[in-house]
Amino acid sequence: MSKLVVIDHPLVQHKMAMLRDKELGTKDFRELVNEITMFLGYEVTRDLPMKEVEIETPLVKSKQNVIAGKKLAIAPILRAGLGMVDGMLLLMPAAKVGHIGMFRDEETLQPQEYFFKMPQDIEEREVIVVDPMLATGGSVIMAIDSLVKRNVKPENIKFVCLVAAPEGVKALQDAYPEVDIFTGALDEKLNEDGYILPGLGDAGDRLFGTL
Repeated sequence: MSKLVVIDHPLVQHKMAMLRDKELGTKDFRELVNEITMFLGYEVTRDLPMKEVEIETPLVKSKQNVIAGKKLAIAPILRAGLGMVDGMLLLMPAAKVGHIGMFRDEETLQPQEYFFKMPQDIEEREVIVVDPMLATGGSVIMAIDSLVKRNVKPENIKFVCLVAAPEGVKALQDAYPEVDIFTGALDEKLNEDGYILPGLGDAGDRLFGTL
């Protein structure tokens, strides 16, 4: 079974509380999403492989650890996932970025894919899929389906979100037990419309000012 990692650092929880406030403006919402994503990115990269190299300081030669060349890709689920890309790139500036376009059918609540574009060597990379919300789990499962069809191994995929519902966590773990989940908060439940409670509203609308 995949790991579920809820980042309970005090700064993350403080910023998450601010993010949920319905009075928060678009500019501040975007900035907080970036900041929280950086904290999440710090945790999701904790297990990157290391190698020892020799460097020369101003005083002596010294053996030090550096990341062992693991190739990374960030795959935001459009459109809300775009809001998390910059925060990830601040930590991983060499990562490639792909895009997965999804929209949710408001009647069936099922995701529909309309766009998919990844780096040519995506099957050789560890892929971090990002989307602010893990609600029903349908969108991220379909996104991972699309990656697996392109020969990405499920064990090389991680999913990062700001807020998760228990229903979405279970759905993703049932579909892809190899994929670890990182989130800033595990909320109570979904309402009858498939929105997370207490949640933070529609992340895409709040990021892009389309309320």
